[in-house]
Amino acid sequence: MTAAASHRVHRRQFRAGIESLGARGVPEETPIAFTYRGCSYAVMMATPTDLEDFAIGFSLTEGVAASREEIEEIAVRPQDDGIVLDIGLADAAMDRFWNRRRLLAGPSGCGLCGIESIAQALRPVAHVRGDRLLAQSDIVEAVAALPRHQSLNRETRAVHAAALWQSGRGMVALREDVGRHNALDKLVGALAGSSAGLQDNILLLTSRISVELVQKACAAGATTIAGVSAPTALAIRIADAAGMTLIGVARDDGFEVFTHPARIASLPESDAA
Repeated sequence: MTAAASHRVHRRQFRAGIESLGARGVPEETPIAFTYRGCSYAVMMATPTDLEDFAIGFSLTEGVAASREEIEEIAVRPQDDGIVLDIGLADAAMDRFWNRRRLLAGPSGCGLCGIESIAQALRPVAHVRGDRLLAQSDIVEAVAALPRHQSLNRETRAVHAAALWQSGRGMVALREDVGRHNALDKLVGALAGSSAGLQDNILLLTSRISVELVQKACAAGATTIAGVSAPTALAIRIADAAGMTLIGVARDDGFEVFTHPARIASLPESDAA
């Protein structure tokens, strides 16, 4: 069994000059190691839930596997101080993995998984395909629906979420994690075996929109991102080059469109900020 997503802890509270004792929920944070046929690749600090989704989504958004079909098995192995996800890849994918590992065999100290150079960190992304129009009300309704689906965040006020919203259907899937990248990977993994996808729908993010999130979203085929916070300048440039509609500062009363506004009904391309 994996660890619980959260725990109740005792705490002493000071508010408005009044001291009180009580308890509150806090999220669990656990080292999650990714290995491919026993070969170590990365360790992420994450909420220890939806781990098979995490293994699938991480493998896809990091380009370790090109499709869900290339992931043949997933073993979740709890350890004393963390959890190992051992992932079995199809032979062709495993050959690519070994070639990549050989390229990374030299000493390098970097902050991104499997990345050894600036050029790789700023790698080009695939152009996303999808032209379905979204109503402005779809964006507002999707963002307004997020809080009631974020059960772990309601308890802890300390985790991020990534979700898929589909016009006419509502919230299709949502995943939460202490890490914003992890939440997105878990969502991608959850959707990998379903008919619902990120193309022509809305990918909702509760965090700022960084370039890594745009890169992962592009790898998953997302055409529209709506985040509750603002994007970075680099995230805007990458989304624009990918043909992605990037929406930020999304609230229940409106939003800001930074790239490719033509996917939003009544917002022509010339109105882009």
